[in-house]
Amino acid sequence: QVQLVESGGGLVQPGGSLNLSCVASGFDFTKAAMSWYRQAPGEERAFVASSFHAGASTNYACSVKGRFTISRDNAKNTVYLQMSSLKPKDTAVYYCNAHDYRDREYWGQGTQVTVSS
Repeated sequence: QVQLVESGGGLVQPGGSLNLSCVASGFDFTKAAMSWYRQAPGEERAFVASSFHAGASTNYACSVKGRFTISRDNAKNTVYLQMSSLKPKDTAVYYCNAHDYRDREYWGQGTQVTVSS
């Protein structure tokens, strides 16, 4: 049974910081590429960041580069998204995504991030 559980979402003021976590189970996390996506109201789901299984290779959307950091702890089957200098446009539901080594794809249920004063 594959499961991705996001946590850490909430309300934060513009310029603030927030850290998200995604705990994975039911597949070999150490061989999976992990990503974060987000979906703002009225918009399509968009790529945010990814980390390949080695952890050294990461990708970021241009809109978050320099503000967000993706990291992972394979011993804890957890991927993180550290967010700083948050803007109202960052408001969205953030989803955890996994591609395992056999190219199977999994999604979490999402966690709401709201950036507002």
